[in-house]
Amino acid sequence: MRLAVVSPCFNEQDVLRKSAERLTEFFETLIHKGKISPDSYILYVNDGSKDNTWNIIRDLQETNPYIKGISLVSNVGHQNAIMAGMMTVKNVCDAVVTIDSDLQDDLNAMEEMIDRYEEGYDVVYGVKVSRKADPFLKRSMAIGFYKIQDKLGVKAIYNHADFRLISRRALQQLSLYQEKNLYLRGIIPLMGYKSAIVEDVISERIAGKSKYTLKKMLKLAVDGITSFSTRPMHLIFVTGFLFLLITLGIFAYVLISFFTHHIVPGWTSLMLSLWFIGSVVLLSIGIVGEYIGNIYIEIKQRPLYNIDENSNQELKEGFLETEKKEDCINESHQ
Repeated sequence: MRLAVVSPCFNEQDVLRKSAERLTEFFETLIHKGKISPDSYILYVNDGSKDNTWNIIRDLQETNPYIKGISLVSNVGHQNAIMAGMMTVKNVCDAVVTIDSDLQDDLNAMEEMIDRYEEGYDVVYGVKVSRKADPFLKRSMAIGFYKIQDKLGVKAIYNHADFRLISRRALQQLSLYQEKNLYLRGIIPLMGYKSAIVEDVISERIAGKSKYTLKKMLKLAVDGITSFSTRPMHLIFVTGFLFLLITLGIFAYVLISFFTHHIVPGWTSLMLSLWFIGSVVLLSIGIVGEYIGNIYIEIKQRPLYNIDENSNQELKEGFLETEKKEDCINESHQ
């Protein structure tokens, strides 16, 4: 099989050379075992880095036959960068493995993914069985998010991030999904292809610091929930209904107090009630606003990414082939 490893990079100049070295050694091992073909490669996607990341990728490509690279015009985010890489190689490889350039994911699990692919699985997920290498805050937030996501009915793989293998036919189907608020952890399970799971033991970063900030994690969590679950909307209705019942109870209490002449001015209780109800109303408006914001972005139909430079001729040809196919599809629809 011809394998493409897609690795998004944002300001990863400290880690890239070590990452390429480890992946190259791993590739040579897999080729020696006959599990992947010698024309397999690693595609680094420069996600609008401000440091020397793209120059390093170009240097690596000149000296390493397994390295290829594309550079995006600006920083479009982790999910869109992965999508850019996958859509670039989907016509020139048999399967794609997506992995972060810091190589915290287990490379041995990648070999297991290839074995599962040969057994007929179109998607193989790397599921974290140990997160001891992650900071406490990140680990706690991730576990909490997966649980909330499950409660809200989002169909996703527990403790799976973006370390996965996808077959060529699954990639072709994925290209039909034109969502702007991209959440691959929800879209790929939604496609329904035959899937398997391999264990992924997280290790320490080989260099540098994580660029996945708290702000980015929270944004991804919001996109994941609002893009795949309408339960928050139902929770607003349930909350409104409960407040109606409470209001009826308070109304009955007021009537009883009026007829029994036990009305006592209650400034404290009144103010607390107003603040509490006001907070709930604002929270509800905020949830609705998230959905309206997503709809607003979706109807714009903006591209997910723009490639600034493509340094490999084969990838250029694959990209042009994709554009021609899409143009033919659009013409047939017209």
